[in-house]
Amino acid sequence: MDWVERARTLAMEAHAGQVDKAGHPYIGHVGRVAAAVRGDDEAEAVAWLHDVVEDCPAFAGQVQAFPAPLQDAVRLLSRTSAADADTYYARISADPLALKVKLADIADNADEARLASLDAATAERLRDKYRRALAALGQPATPAAPPIEH
Repeated sequence: MDWVERARTLAMEAHAGQVDKAGHPYIGHVGRVAAAVRGDDEAEAVAWLHDVVEDCPAFAGQVQAFPAPLQDAVRLLSRTSAADADTYYARISADPLALKVKLADIADNADEARLASLDAATAERLRDKYRRALAALGQPATPAAPPIEH
């Protein structure tokens, strides 16, 4: 069975009509996260599904049709899986599949090109959020872009 294609189809249906903070179709984010882990079919399927349980409760039950390791990683990536941030990140850190997708998710969310389309206060709040998330996952903070030389 092509789990990646099934996951992509479910994500497209579940996120239809949703927009991100900048007003862009939300599925673009999900697709970029999936593309970042392409070549690892399990991670790619989880990437397509990573926000379905949390953001699309009407579709959450359909995740149960996927193999248990994929369901488990998707569940771990849902903020509702843990009472607090420390537990949430500790559980993700302990699961290589969930960790791989979460790092791709953070990288896309923290992309300066995306943050630049937001107001300054929101962009800075999100930068801080993603720095804290990386630290909680035991990862180095994303280095600042080098200065542009003229």
